[in-house]
Amino acid sequence: MSKFLYRLGSTAYRKKWPFLAFWLVLLIAVGTLAGLFAKPTTSSFSIPGIDSVVTMEKMQERFPAAEDATSAPTGNVVIQAPEGSTLTDPEVSAEVNAMLAEVRDTGVLVDPETTVIDPVMAAQGLAAQMTPQLQAQGVPEEKIATDLASISPLSPDETTGIVSMTFDAPTVMDVTAGEREAVTDILDEYNEGDLTVVYNGNVFGAAATSLNMTSEIVGLLVAAVVLIVTFGSFIAAGMPLISAIVGVGIGVLGVSLATVFSDDINDMTPVLATMIGLAVGIDYALFIVSRFRNELITQSGANDLEPKELAQRLRTMDLATRSHAMGMAVGTAGSAVVFAGITVLIALVALSIINIPFLTAMALAAGVTVFLAVLIAVSFLPALLGLLGTRVFAARVPGPKVPDPEDERPTMGLQWVRRIRKRPVTHLLVGVILLGIIAIPAAGMRLAMPTDGTATPGTAPREAYDMTAEAFGPGRNAPMIALVDAVEVPEQERPLVFGQAVEQFLGTEGVANAQITQTTENLDTAQILITPEFDAIDERTSETLSQLRADVTDFEDTTGATYGITGVTPIYDDISERLSDALLPYIGIVLVLAFIVLLLVFRSIWVPLIAALGFGLSVAATFGATVAIFQEGWLGIISDPQPILSFLPIMLIGLVFGLAMDYQIFLVTRMREGFTKGKTAGNATSNGFKHGARVVTAAALIMISVFAAFIAQDMSFIKTMGFALAIAIFFDAFIVRMTIIPATMFLLGDRAWWLPRWLARILPNIDVEGEALGEYDEQRTRELRDHQKESVGVGAS
Repeated sequence: MSKFLYRLGSTAYRKKWPFLAFWLVLLIAVGTLAGLFAKPTTSSFSIPGIDSVVTMEKMQERFPAAEDATSAPTGNVVIQAPEGSTLTDPEVSAEVNAMLAEVRDTGVLVDPETTVIDPVMAAQGLAAQMTPQLQAQGVPEEKIATDLASISPLSPDETTGIVSMTFDAPTVMDVTAGEREAVTDILDEYNEGDLTVVYNGNVFGAAATSLNMTSEIVGLLVAAVVLIVTFGSFIAAGMPLISAIVGVGIGVLGVSLATVFSDDINDMTPVLATMIGLAVGIDYALFIVSRFRNELITQSGANDLEPKELAQRLRTMDLATRSHAMGMAVGTAGSAVVFAGITVLIALVALSIINIPFLTAMALAAGVTVFLAVLIAVSFLPALLGLLGTRVFAARVPGPKVPDPEDERPTMGLQWVRRIRKRPVTHLLVGVILLGIIAIPAAGMRLAMPTDGTATPGTAPREAYDMTAEAFGPGRNAPMIALVDAVEVPEQERPLVFGQAVEQFLGTEGVANAQITQTTENLDTAQILITPEFDAIDERTSETLSQLRADVTDFEDTTGATYGITGVTPIYDDISERLSDALLPYIGIVLVLAFIVLLLVFRSIWVPLIAALGFGLSVAATFGATVAIFQEGWLGIISDPQPILSFLPIMLIGLVFGLAMDYQIFLVTRMREGFTKGKTAGNATSNGFKHGARVVTAAALIMISVFAAFIAQDMSFIKTMGFALAIAIFFDAFIVRMTIIPATMFLLGDRAWWLPRWLARILPNIDVEGEALGEYDEQRTRELRDHQKESVGVGAS
């Protein structure tokens, strides 16, 4: 592979225009298609096959008018009267009706004349309709009052009302931004007056999850500073940024275009693809440009020259020498980039094994972006460097000289690894114990899906959620629907069975109310609305759901009927449980994959083993730090602590695995390269660390800055993921890869590279270090020698 990459890199450098044109045309084409055909992303989540979804599908069969609660184009408007007033006051009522009239006139809602009405009138009509019916059924007055309060759009103190509306679209994904804004603009205008008007639900929740560009800009600016310091050149620093932006542009536009073919592309997918694409795109380009610089210096033999003289020497270097240096850079660092990208892809694609469509879509989108980053790093980047020619390291930055690869003076990296070499046991123990202590809070991790209750405080969905809980009780935000199937029950006994179901539900701890809301004409199925005592993200609501389901066996034995529980809250709870159950198996899969990939790369038993264990340490510490700050509110950094989003841990494991293996490969390949060329194990470790520490440090700082910048996003998942990825890179790069790994390598000595002979014969020899490229170096040396002889001969004649 190194030979192929050598030819690719050198060819792209010499024949730059076809490579540049291909990627730029692809960027324009994908952007054009996305602009013409892309559909809005969705804010809903669902998993086929889980109990709540099966029950939802069954309910849609029995009640054709029923909608999927997670994708229905619905929303709620919560209206609160001014302080000291109620919604029944004539002045307040007039203002509410004026607002709702404007909303009805937008023409974007289904049947607005009968659904978008004053909460006071709606509550009165509901009471007038239901009370006689329930009285005729012999329902006690107290239960009638409770039932009405559980579904009334008007709060008991008449200060708060809810207006539900359905947009004229098949699903929430089909509601355009213009249609949504036609309603929200009116609501926002009235919210600035005496009324408090906020909104939430499927449609309006999507409006609160838009991505602003601040995070990308901040991340790119910090990355630019790190690159300038790393290369000492403004022009060279721009190369990784340009290549990363091109890759992310194609990847994110491709994700938008994918909405034409898939309904599983949710709001967080393009943000995650952007985050990962920027980080790996810059890092992969950084590794290749850095190696290209080293190869140019080696080819020129100019490591002892001053910066200005070195720049002059590079400017006079011929195209053949520069293209050879580019080929060597892509053949060596590019090989490591390819395998680093493969590890990220393996981790992301493995997420599809869990069989969760929206998670698979997120993982594949991020994976495609990583794949593009690899291709661009080994083809577009060499062509871009070829376009600049000898000017790539021009516009030098005043300041300390960038260390040259052959300089014998100790760099900071070499000084650090020498310190570890003197006391490897101490550094190993300190690193392991420190990460172990940080990991302790992870034992109390709680998982929950994103809801309006986890939205950023101050946003309309969060305010609507909090106002609803305060005015109607927290359970109003977590309704459940029990679908009671009485097909096997004699027809005359079915009403009694439905009543028994209601009584059983009311007797379950954590249930505030249960009432029949709808039955089929032949009374073979009933919908029973269950209102819990607690909100959607409270652990006690999950316990209530579990108890309701646990009681289904007794109910079936007693009545001959059965039931299932569905609704947004049960669906999200089931998703959290599925993800939680998949977490440990997925960790096992990732660790095994890490071991196998690194076994192939390093042809060693111990190196993959300590790399995988180090990955486990960094992930555990990341979970601990994330839980402590975002869930428990330690240090007061987060003013609104919430449970960790259900799919964050499993996504984090996949991403951190890939990124951790990046640093393992880039650091340890240089160590192995020295060992295979005859250095002692200790000297190979020190020398490899010296060569790789600066670029890996720069890469880690870039990734940390890119990820940390996303903490400023409003989306809870992205905010937490940005922090978790940033702290994970810090733990893994600086504590695991640059402290624990070299300490362990020094302790193991030659045994670090031990591989059983029988296994060595079976494993393919993957030349990540570029050993096979020696013949190209020899060939170039002969060409230079022949050229010098010719020059001498011409001069003599």
